[in-house]
Amino acid sequence: MAFDSSRYGETVAALLGLDGDGKRLMPLAAPSCSSEEVQRRLRQWKAGEVFGGARAPEAALAGLFLYFSCWEDAHRIAQDIPSAEGSYWHAIVHRQEPDAWNSGYWFRQTGRHAMFPALRAAAARIGVEFGPEWDPIAFIDFCEKARTQPGSAMERQALEVQRAEWQLLFDYCAQGLRP
Repeated sequence: MAFDSSRYGETVAALLGLDGDGKRLMPLAAPSCSSEEVQRRLRQWKAGEVFGGARAPEAALAGLFLYFSCWEDAHRIAQDIPSAEGSYWHAIVHRQEPDAWNSGYWFRQTGRHAMFPALRAAAARIGVEFGPEWDPIAFIDFCEKARTQPGSAMERQALEVQRAEWQLLFDYCAQGLRP
């Protein structure tokens, strides 16, 4: 999938355009928010207004906070979403915390997500394979190891898979959006 921020309307596209247009490599460990201005704007958004008609508006908003490394905001929203998508964003937040055990817990709550086949295919193109199905627990371990090797090919692969994961999950949550 070629990520195209314009699919999500002018408001979302403009925000993503401030930092990589949805193609940013997010850090493997949670830093502080990449932009206080973006954080301020996102905190004013109402998910149902910005993501009207989307499959999972609150989850899409959690994903935007995560994209801009606003870990605490993403966590606050994701932990209150009682769906596979909420659990998935929650798992990613804890993987970036980094809290591997807690991330694994939330991935087990997620179960097999509908976007796993696409993520497995994207990861394989990047050179990361864990078997015939996507294994989010194996990816947690991969990220844990990659974090200890800054600047390595492994770290680059982890960052690229994480970006593909974000793009696919964000797109899944925002599907049906009326731009």
